[in-house]
Amino acid sequence: MTRPTLVLLCGLLCDARIWEPVRAALSPRLDARILAFPGFRTIEAMAADVAERVPGPLVVIGHSMGGRVALDVVRQAGDRVVGLGLANTGIHPPAPGEAAGRQTLIDCARTRGMEALADAWLPPMMGAPDDRVAALMPELRAMVAANTRESYEGQIAALLARPDAETPLRSYKKPLLLLAADRDRWSPPAQHEAMRDLAPQGELHVLAEAGHMLPVERPEAVAALIDDWFGRHWPAA
Repeated sequence: MTRPTLVLLCGLLCDARIWEPVRAALSPRLDARILAFPGFRTIEAMAADVAERVPGPLVVIGHSMGGRVALDVVRQAGDRVVGLGLANTGIHPPAPGEAAGRQTLIDCARTRGMEALADAWLPPMMGAPDDRVAALMPELRAMVAANTRESYEGQIAALLARPDAETPLRSYKKPLLLLAADRDRWSPPAQHEAMRDLAPQGELHVLAEAGHMLPVERPEAVAALIDDWFGRHWPAA
């Protein structure tokens, strides 16, 4: 069997910078691609783009919104997804009040710009120690500010119209890696425990001293878990 391609999927307002520290810490034998979704307006289109851009068998690991995309890749091309990873994400439909909360941030971006949005949106997402957060913030702010407002609004529209994610997860029987952070207030560990209940083969790891931006907050730990999981299921020739 051809060794599958590892694909790391980015979340809302994120680009390769969210996964690059993890990729840099992975084993040299494990090559990973990073895909982001600027300009998209539906989760379904994002997933179709993944399936089109990366041929052959896939191991897809999605962070935040990227987890939703990964599950829709399973729905669209499940025969090609031999491994699935879900980090800092969930499968629930939009909650009451979610649209209003997201609209507040859209209004911030419209009236004050993407830099102001970064300042409002990023701090509650973080859970690492203060010195670590301070070191990460300049690059994360630059990442958010690199998005256009139109792209941001398109991604929000995609999330508010997100497709059913429970059915693809419930039907998925192949290797599954679940990554959560103990200080993630947006996608807490309980959401990942609920996903494991639907897919009991899932390996759940809750990392300490991290929040929703787990891949940059604890990149070495995330890379070690991915290396171990990938190596056990798809060993190098």
